[in-house]
Amino acid sequence: MDVKEIELKSKALTKAATSNEPSANIIALLKELQKGVRPTEDLLRSTRIGIIVNKLKQHKSPDVARLSSEIVSKWRNEVNKQKASGSPAASQRASGSPRPATNGAASPAAATPSDKASKLSVSPDKRTWKADGVDIGHTSNKVRDSCIGLMYDGLCLHSTEAPRVVLQKAVAVEAAAYTYLGPETKEQYRTKIRSLYQNLKNKSNPTLRVRVLNNDVTPDQFVRLSHDELKSDQQREQERRIQKENMDKAMVAQAERSISTSLQCGKCGQRKVTYTEAQTRSADEPMTLFCTCMNCGKSWKQ
Repeated sequence: MDVKEIELKSKALTKAATSNEPSANIIALLKELQKGVRPTEDLLRSTRIGIIVNKLKQHKSPDVARLSSEIVSKWRNEVNKQKASGSPAASQRASGSPRPATNGAASPAAATPSDKASKLSVSPDKRTWKADGVDIGHTSNKVRDSCIGLMYDGLCLHSTEAPRVVLQKAVAVEAAAYTYLGPETKEQYRTKIRSLYQNLKNKSNPTLRVRVLNNDVTPDQFVRLSHDELKSDQQREQERRIQKENMDKAMVAQAERSISTSLQCGKCGQRKVTYTEAQTRSADEPMTLFCTCMNCGKSWKQ
């Protein structure tokens, strides 16, 4: 399976996961990747397929989660073996050609392992802009640069994307928010940045980070999404389920009450009283009446 095919499969896999398609569809795509991909470090990074499959380890379907975990473990072992043996495949694409430099220009320095912007120095679950050693000072404005740092921290969590890639996306998201809601002194701008950060960090919405990094959701689209639109399909389904449960509880039939004209309300003197009977004392004692006046609402027991 060449790079182009893998990229097409990764898009199909992302769409299937975010659209809440049946787990059988996702499993079919995963099995194709399991058979057809010859993993190398460069291939997994350039196609982002490793990130996408890794995210599916948190899928609600146990079969999807298990197969994803198997594939990720297999790919990781293959790449580690290549590194240990010094195999050139570890740093080349599946086609065998070296990875092209940005804009087509040769840039040996950009590909060196010592370049912090191209290499992870901490595990994906502990990444932050400080841990990755990136420079967030892009605007000469302290507030805006802090917001870039927030966006970086939200996007890099559990990601294996190169720091440079994450930083470029964080800068683009902040710039889009600034254009849409700025300047930085406005509360709407700061509130939106905080909201985006919280949604990116939300454990219940792991695909959001992938969609933004993959540009399935562009920075301009991302900053314009409402709070509800930022939620995952699983979050919305859970909220619908809770609302339904609350509605069902509210509609539970109440105990039937009898109406008596012989009972008199001590407050308004009316004889329109509803009552229920309950045995609150010993069995040889009379039942207790719980009364409510239909006229004034006074309640008592006798």
